[in-house]
Amino acid sequence: MDATIYHNPRCTTSRNALAKLREEGVEPTVVKYLDVGWTRDQLTTMFADAGITAAQAARKREKLYKELDLANASDNQLLDAMVEHPVLVERPFVVTEKGTRLARPVDKVTEIL
Repeated sequence: MDATIYHNPRCTTSRNALAKLREEGVEPTVVKYLDVGWTRDQLTTMFADAGITAAQAARKREKLYKELDLANASDNQLLDAMVEHPVLVERPFVVTEKGTRLARPVDKVTEIL
């Protein structure tokens, strides 16, 4: 099975999701999104495929989220901020041919395996 994980190796949940994929016999493509960033189209598609909004995908505990005063931002404003600051996207996202999930909790990955 082809799978991609948008991964932050410093994040425990992201590391656990990667381990879960491997336990299930899936060796995913690992994209370190903090290094490569996002495009607006990529985020829009990924969020739609996961059935969530930009607001639901925003990393609200991130210091930058508060500094940029994003609590009342529109989805368009959030998307702009996420493209400019990839750390604002919650993690990890996992994509397979069966779907896309924000793997919080990690067991959500099994829905698309």
